[in-house]
Formats: sequence, structure tokens, C-alpha cells
Amino acid sequence: MSFFDDASLAFLPSGAAGKDGKAYSIKPTDGTGDFAFSRGSNLAATRVGPTGLIEKGRENLLLQSNTFSDAYWIGTNPPTLTANQQGYDGTNDAWLLTKDIVTNYQGSKAEGLSFGGVNTFSFYAKSGDTDFVMVELAPLGARWFDLRDGSSPTGFGAGFLSYSSVDVGNGWFRYFITTEGGTINAIRIYVMATSGTTTTAGSFYLQDAQLEIGLAATDVISTGATTGKAGLLEDEPRFDYSGGATCPSLLLEPSRTNVITQSEYFGGSDWTKQTGITITDNTTDTLSPEGVYNAAKVVSTDPSRGFYIGGNSLTDALVRTIYLKGAVGGETAILKDPSGFGGTTSITLTTDWQRFEHKTTNTGDTYQGLFVDNISVGTIYAYGAQLEQGSYPTSYIPNHSGGSVTRGADNIDKLTGVGVTGDEFTIFLELDLSDTPLVSNVGTYFQTFDASNNSQQEFRFFTSNGEQVLVPYFRQDGAYSFGNGGNAVRFDGKILFRSDGGGNYAMFFGFNGSSTKEVRTGLTAYTLNKIDFISQPKTNLKQLLIFNEALSDADCTTLTT
Repeated sequence: MSFFDDASLAFLPSGAAGKDGKAYSIKPTDGTGDFAFSRGSNLAATRVGPTGLIEKGRENLLLQSNTFSDAYWIGTNPPTLTANQQGYDGTNDAWLLTKDIVTNYQGSKAEGLSFGGVNTFSFYAKSGDTDFVMVELAPLGARWFDLRDGSSPTGFGAGFLSYSSVDVGNGWFRYFITTEGGTINAIRIYVMATSGTTTTAGSFYLQDAQLEIGLAATDVISTGATTGKAGLLEDEPRFDYSGGATCPSLLLEPSRTNVITQSEYFGGSDWTKQTGITITDNTTDTLSPEGVYNAAKVVSTDPSRGFYIGGNSLTDALVRTIYLKGAVGGETAILKDPSGFGGTTSITLTTDWQRFEHKTTNTGDTYQGLFVDNISVGTIYAYGAQLEQGSYPTSYIPNHSGGSVTRGADNIDKLTGVGVTGDEFTIFLELDLSDTPLVSNVGTYFQTFDASNNSQQEFRFFTSNGEQVLVPYFRQDGAYSFGNGGNAVRFDGKILFRSDGGGNYAMFFGFNGSSTKEVRTGLTAYTLNKIDFISQPKTNLKQLLIFNEALSDADCTTLTT
């Protein structure tokens, strides 16, 4: 028997099984079985993609990113703009900016902006009959770039963390400026005849301006009247490949907040570096866990020193995490809280990225942040620090804001059109519990509803005596119909619920290659209309099958074994 063929609804996570606000069911194919998915209104969520790298949401904060004739870019003394020029990418989407000899400053200007935190501005440019361009991110500073070789001979202002370029061929370079955290009020790209000279005519080619949160520029995101987004979007389901999985599972997590104000910018003033510790951000020594050059290089000359961030008055259970790797392997350090409360966690690094954690419990003491201390003499690399309230870590929440950033809870909303026509049906769930934390007194809920939106059946799984257990509940008309649930059952991720249409229900739970059956009889039958999945704690959903029939005991046992 092919259970997939016989199912009326089938949800199997895959890389193409969803979009922003939707999680697609493979069956039925007309969309009636699709889930409404929600998480939040920002790009705070991440996942591990099929390449094993962390994937973030990305946004180009600028409007009209390649329409320099638009009013968004036109200030006083604009240059002459000629469209349809050959660009770096082989298209005719570049612009020629030409300055006359009369006006000191002419260029494209985006005024009246307000972008705070750590940001990276990038653009593509090529020499015309002038060899220099000046870029000003007001009021933070400005840089001159030599269009012949991509170098930056001079500039002013102290608001830049880094500036660089990369040769993309045919005379084109992509230029980058990363700001240190001040507010950008205007972006101005000026035609310059020579470095520092504004009084000579000239021209250059320009294409694809981009401003994005973080330490590194990413692939071009085109914008028009609104900002453009790419990568993992706000309400997009997270099909996660953690642990080297070849097939993903749907990652469902509760809401969490990263209170570390700069999670990747370790060289900034938010982090304190003790004597003997030198930090270089955006090192090109190694790619970060997301596959770009935005990790920090940490050089230690004193094994009793480290770097830390504090400033939080938190007394709840907390967990601190940070990605670290060594230059040669075998480097050691400890993780602790700067307050001195909560003990320490000793760690040994390898030449691969690892996410290390240090937990503290609610003892009434005030915990302040994250301290990477006693770093052995040598070089290590750091990325992605996080401090969140809770007893276990959740997926990385990037934070470049100078404040806190919250990722909303993943939620598969109630679903209509489940492919069930009567009160006889079977529901099968398979979960990947390998990365589900052991959490007491906090359950993950899977619920079914009738046409009146009354919750009829619930699975709640949580930790008891150090094991994952599941408790089945059944309630009708708002009241539990048996003893506030059933007995706790050990399980390894496979759950099945069956209704025979006569008010009799059976539940099957898989554990260690066998299946346990529990029966409830003499209740009121109901027609399945909606389902809901609320994740607390972290859960990974591998598949969901719904059948428009009551499967036999043998089939139920096979599915859950």
C-alpha cells in the first residue's frame, strides 16, 4: 500500500514547498490543502540551507536602485543622465553620469534618509572620461574611489568601518562601504575628475546601488517604488537542513529576542576588548557560517583575557551562543557572564565552525551579557553572538541595530479544506526530534477543530524525566471529555490519530521501532475542518498525512513503527 497515494492531504517539506505566507501541501494540487504560515514582519529569522550555510533574509533599503533619473536620486545640481548604457552584467541597464565644468558638485543624491545601525552600501561603476568618483554617506563620511583600479586614495569622516572593491570585469568594479552604526541621512555619488577635485567636467558609468543591514554586501536586489527583499522572507516557512540533512524539515520555533546589540560587529564599541585581545572585523581569512567574509578575527596574546558585551538586567533563565573556530584547532576558551554569576563553560575549538552555548538558570542574580574569556594565545574566529531568555538556544537572530531584535513565533495557521468529507478520518504526523530540546512543562500542540472552531483533539509533547513524551487530549464543547488528558506516552516522533466516525478514537505512538495504541470510546463524532500547529519548544515537522478514512490497526501500526 502506498500511504502517500491514498492520503487526501500530504505535506512533505522541500526546498520549494512554500513562499512568504504559505506552506504548500503536495496533495491536493489545487491549493485547497495549503497552510497559511506566519512568523512576523521582519527579517530576523534564519535557517540552515541545503548547502549547510546559514541563510538570512535580505533587503535593499534604497528605492529606485537603478533608476537614477527618478526624483528619489535627483537633488540640486544634478548631472546629465544618459540611460541604456552597457552594464557590468551584459545588459544595457547602466547609466552615464556627466558633469559640466561650471558646478562644483554634480551627482546622484538620495536625500532625507534615516538608516541607523551597521549597514553596507554598494554600487557598480566604471570610468568614462573621468577616473574618480566620490561617495558620501552623510553625515558619517565620504570616500574617493579610483575607477581605474578600484582603490580608495582618500576620504574624510570617521563613520566607516571598512571600504573596498572587487573587479567584476570589462573595467567595472563593485564598490563597498560599511558604516559603523551612525545614522545615514543622505547618499551622494559625485562625478570627480581627480581625487579631491570638483571643478573639472567628466563622466562615469553607474549601475545598481544597494544599502543593506549588516557587514557584507550580498547579491543585487532590484528596487523600484518600494524596497526589495530576497533570501528568507518574513512569513516564509523555514525548510531547514541542519545536521547535514539531505531532506529538510519544517522548523517551528517560539518567539525569541536577541538582546546582544551587535551580533557580528565584535570590533565595535558595544564589545569590550581586554588588553591582549585584537579584533579585526570582516576578515578575509575565512568565510563565515553564512559563506561570506563577515566573520571577526580574534588574536590573543594573553591567555587570561577575552572580549565581552553586557548592559542587560535579566534574571530569567538565559542561554548565550556564539559561533567560533580556531586557526589551527585545539584553541581553548571559556564562556561566562560578565557579571560573574552563573559559572563557566569550557570549550575547545576545531578548524570548523561550531556553535557553543552557555546557560544560566533563574537564581535571582542579574545577568548582563556574554563573555568569551581565557582565549588561548593564537588566533580564533567569531560570528553570530546571541543572548536570549530561555533554557535552550534557538536559531540565530542577526542583530546590527544597537538594540534588540525579536523573531516572531513560527505558526501554521488553522487550515480549511483538509480533504475530509465526513467524521471518519486518520491524521499522521512525523517529527524530527533529534534537535528538539528537553524542556519540562512546556508543550508543543497539534490541534484539530470542527466546523464550529471547537478544539477536539490535541497532542502535547514535552519532557518528563529527561525523555520526550506525549500526552493525548480530547475535548468537546470546550471541556475535556476525559481526565484532563491521557497518560504520558514515550515516543520518537511518529504520531497518529484515527476517528472511526462513531465517536471512537484511537491514537498510535511510535517508540524504538514499536507502536503503542491508546483508545477512547463513546465520545461524540465530529467532522474534521481545521488543524493548527503551535510550536513550543522548537520542533521540526517532517511530514503530515491526512486520510479521508479510518485506517486499519495494521496500517496505523506500520505508519508509526
